[in-house]
Amino acid sequence: MASKAIIQYSSSSSSSHAIITTYDVFVSFRGEDTRNNFTAFLFDALFENGIHAFKDDTHLQKGESIAPELLLAIQESRLFLVVFSKNYASSTWCLRELAHICNCTIEASPSRVLPIFYDVDPSELRKQSGYYGIAFAEHEERFREDKVKMEELQRCREALTQMANLSGWDIRNKSQPAMIKEIVQKINYILGPKFQNLPSGNLVGMESRVEELEKCLALESVTDVRVVGISGMGGIGKTTLALALYEKIAYQYDVHCFVDDVNKIYRHSGSLGVQKQLLDQCLNDKNLEICNVSRGTYLIGTRLRNKRGLIVLDNVSQVEQLHMFTGSRETLLRECLGGGSRIIITSRDEHILRTHGVNHVYRVRPLNQDNAVQLFCNNAFKCDYIMSDYKMLTHDALWHAQGHPLAIKVIGKSLFGVDVSQWEGTLVRLSENKSKNIMDVLRISYDALEEKDKEIFLDIACFSGQHYFEDNVKEILNFRGFNPEFGLQILVDKSLITISYGKIYMHDLLRDLGKCIVREKSPKEPRKWSRLWDCEDLYKFMSSNKEAKNLEAIVVEDEPGMFSETTMRFDALSKIKNLKLLILPRYYEKGLSTIEEEKFSGSLNYLSNELGYLIWHFYPFNFLPKCFQPHNLVELNLSGSNIQHLWDSTQPIPNLRRLNVSDCDNLIEVQDFGDLNLKELNLEGCVQLRQIHPSIGHLRKLTVLNLKDCKSLVSFPSNILRLSSLTYLSLFGCSNLHSIDLSEDSVRCLLPSYTIFSCMRQLDLSFCSLLKIPDAFGNLHSLEKLCLRGNNFETLPSLEELSKLLLLNLQHCKRLKYLPELPSATDWPMKKWGTVEEDEYGLGLNIFNCPELVDRDCCTDKCFFWMMQMVQLFTISLNCHPSGDSMAWRVPLISSIIPGSEIPRWFDEQHLGMGNVINIDISHFMQLDKYWIGITLSVIFVVHKERRMPPPDMEQRKKERPSLYIPVLFREDLVTDESDHLWLFYYPRSHFDVSNFDELKVVCRPRDLDYQDLDVEVKKYGYRWVYEHDLDLSNLRTMRNKNSSPRKRKYFTIEELETLETLLNMDAQWKQQ
Repeated sequence: MASKAIIQYSSSSSSSHAIITTYDVFVSFRGEDTRNNFTAFLFDALFENGIHAFKDDTHLQKGESIAPELLLAIQESRLFLVVFSKNYASSTWCLRELAHICNCTIEASPSRVLPIFYDVDPSELRKQSGYYGIAFAEHEERFREDKVKMEELQRCREALTQMANLSGWDIRNKSQPAMIKEIVQKINYILGPKFQNLPSGNLVGMESRVEELEKCLALESVTDVRVVGISGMGGIGKTTLALALYEKIAYQYDVHCFVDDVNKIYRHSGSLGVQKQLLDQCLNDKNLEICNVSRGTYLIGTRLRNKRGLIVLDNVSQVEQLHMFTGSRETLLRECLGGGSRIIITSRDEHILRTHGVNHVYRVRPLNQDNAVQLFCNNAFKCDYIMSDYKMLTHDALWHAQGHPLAIKVIGKSLFGVDVSQWEGTLVRLSENKSKNIMDVLRISYDALEEKDKEIFLDIACFSGQHYFEDNVKEILNFRGFNPEFGLQILVDKSLITISYGKIYMHDLLRDLGKCIVREKSPKEPRKWSRLWDCEDLYKFMSSNKEAKNLEAIVVEDEPGMFSETTMRFDALSKIKNLKLLILPRYYEKGLSTIEEEKFSGSLNYLSNELGYLIWHFYPFNFLPKCFQPHNLVELNLSGSNIQHLWDSTQPIPNLRRLNVSDCDNLIEVQDFGDLNLKELNLEGCVQLRQIHPSIGHLRKLTVLNLKDCKSLVSFPSNILRLSSLTYLSLFGCSNLHSIDLSEDSVRCLLPSYTIFSCMRQLDLSFCSLLKIPDAFGNLHSLEKLCLRGNNFETLPSLEELSKLLLLNLQHCKRLKYLPELPSATDWPMKKWGTVEEDEYGLGLNIFNCPELVDRDCCTDKCFFWMMQMVQLFTISLNCHPSGDSMAWRVPLISSIIPGSEIPRWFDEQHLGMGNVINIDISHFMQLDKYWIGITLSVIFVVHKERRMPPPDMEQRKKERPSLYIPVLFREDLVTDESDHLWLFYYPRSHFDVSNFDELKVVCRPRDLDYQDLDVEVKKYGYRWVYEHDLDLSNLRTMRNKNSSPRKRKYFTIEELETLETLLNMDAQWKQQ
């Protein structure tokens, strides 16, 4: 039997009370009706989802009285599923169960009862008719002489009536697997997480700590807002404790969030990043617009006002990191949240908690002896007891660990499977050291590593940020000559790192250990270290301008405003002979007209020939050192720099995989690529680059080629067509590029008319002055995104064979007359979308500002049908993958824009527009309808070049819900046609926050702030709630055929409304007379 947990249930009318729970769900059902079909499948689904359900034929011991066991099980269950079948009421046991369930729950917590109407109509319960009427008649005939039984029958009648009025599932004539899936999802939502993110080994001793923390939080009080801090040293279990409590009680609150590692988010994304994390989780809105800290503070104060919330802020290391939530108003969260809210802050520094004025500080203590022994045995012996030969040694090991959970785990795993003699040697070292410092305890595991594994540990400990992605780490470690596959597994086995979802994590305490090891011999002389990671240490080293014989890696994270008032000398880099990694932060922001030369000084006469990674954004020199031999380079990134020339064409660079010289305004040419094994080449924004060296055709492994905005590019080698591995090509804005002379056609054509680029997934030829698109495009069968904006062609070749195409962008193609047949989408890509800028415009068809397009009704049909195919494909993919798959909530907006002035007939709700804002009340569907999967909107809009309406009230805009922007590109050199356009888009149910959304607001305005003077007018709009049956292709085809037929309007023109108002006024005056 499962262990019992204390669950707090709260009522708006009474204080919270504690209920001891043994089971998550009690299922009441009539066995002979459903035991071998529906309920059997239901119990299997509950078990597979980790939901502990009571089942009478498995939990009751034979020979015991059934009634007392059932009553106890009902009292110790959190939720109740009642499966009403035809013969349910004929069982007195079922009726007694039902009456007791109602007695325990209906008045205090009716939401805990979930009725399922298996093969009966709910009205039969309400009226006690049909099978239920017959059953009660038989019971009354049987018990008519028993007054007590007759009173019991009356209570059962009342219970049935109450059940019939509760929200549940009527599953008659519906797919049972689908309904079971929905029921399980609902139960999971109500129950909330149950330590799902915590490995079982982390929970040793946790139950008692959670209970102590609950007392500090005073959960029984529902009137005040209480703030509790959790303090303790690194690795002692602050985060684990906070997460355990959060996952236990979060479901009870209107809003809740767990902001993991506030300090890290603040260092990487500043105040805005932390505010967005809090609001994203509380409001479940990834599109929330926060332009500055004041805006974020305002949103926190307004959007969370009076809501009962649970907020956890993990790993706060500075008082300022708490002020950024509140704009220096320390009491803001407490003032805006509703009664019963709780705020939990974890920090190593108790002073921060006291300064912030918490109500109570809970200090996480080391594990007691019993818990320490259990945790150690779990890791050292893989069991819950001490093996006989190791009893004394175990107690010695635990004495050195001093109850520190992480230290116990690390030591235990280090000793797992090791002979007793080696244990003694390890413990002797601890005894001789006599140190109580946890770092010394953790170092035992480090000292037991092989030399290369030690280097891997130190690399991970000292360097974080983007290089914590597993693939990046492995590539760097491989370059460094280590064995990453084997070495990383060694570190995982010894609990020195964890790997989850493609990322590598290391505990702060272990990271500090690694840095201490690097610094220990010369703590005040960074030039003598093997690695540099801190900005201040880097500046100190640069200022010394002395030789660094041991230094192998400089990896410094970006930090906002670093060195903003400091001049950096670079001479010292010329004195590092063995440097293998040089990854420097962005000292300057992109968009500045020039690099501020006063921010650096000195010269760079030498770079280590051992360099494998040279990532130096805004590199301040015009050339790489002449003596630099880049033969070991794996990645070279000098984006935004002054570089004019890269390397001598005779230099071999066999290992280079990624080359990024984007936004290098002074780069005139790229030298001979030779026999490079390049995979990614980024030349975006190199405005003076006039030609690409023909040797690019030899880069057979090249997958990404970005030439966006190379506006001076006039020569394009024809052998680029040999790049059979290319998956992404962007020639956006290359308007001066000459055609490849491989076609006899005199019309300007950028690419030849035969099969090319068999692996191409994303192709961007926007603003290339193209007059014709060759038929070969129809053979790009792997193509997923095709962007042809701003070109001069009139027609497109057939695209019907491009079954994977999900984006076709034809904005500003002002000569386009005909739209070809669109493909039938058959595959939803589960991988990342890459770096194409069109991601922000979503997926679908976009032909905004194409005034010459003919047969617009036909275009509307094609566009709508194609878009709904994508919605169907997305829905199928979503149903086929677990909810943990990131695809479920990171899908781009499915959207299309075409010329048009009529809303398709399919949209059953149509209205006139007012201004640029659309408001749709969704409260009814959010609360009462469980089966819709999304909403599709249709908007007729026009973009005016001059503002006709008053500018938006900024204070009012702050109160708006998140906006959806019109996905079109506005540029000063584009003349926009002031004609009507139809915007279609689909908004999936998963994007709504069920507890907070009662209105969908769409604000139509340009995305780019530079074009706020443009006026967007919504003329009319329509919407439709989408159900899965709506996506049946036969229904869509039927709708498509009917679109052109006359239809009754559901809206009036402005003139008609004015006339109607006049008539109504006249009628009112006549009645008064």
